[in-house]
Amino acid sequence: MTDFPVTIFHNPDCGTSRNVLAAVEAQGYAPKVVLYLESGWTALQLTDLVVRMGVPVRAVLREKGTPAETLGLLDPAVSDETLISAMVEHPILVNRPIVETPLGVVMARPSERVFEVLDRRPETFVKEDGEVVVL
Repeated sequence: MTDFPVTIFHNPDCGTSRNVLAAVEAQGYAPKVVLYLESGWTALQLTDLVVRMGVPVRAVLREKGTPAETLGLLDPAVSDETLISAMVEHPILVNRPIVETPLGVVMARPSERVFEVLDRRPETFVKEDGEVVVL
């Protein structure tokens, strides 16, 4: 195992999240796995990750299978602060997996995006459904 620090904000019920965790471990990393649905988020933590990803807050909002529509969060006029507050209150609203390393932070969707923040990458990557991705 390598000492290159990798943190995965993980949902084990998500196939993409499982693929990312498997890919990271297959490369010899021992990631810190944060089960964010259990641990939750803080506003500061989420804001920091979003800023470091270089994306708008709305880019990490998960709509499918969440209360986003019911909470009125799909309206483009909803402020970033309101979105962050809703994500803190309802962790399922945060899309996943988010991967943090010394090379940056990425929303690993599709799962092969994880290799953008790792210090090495394989030539190919096999997802749990058998799909082979050439990198």
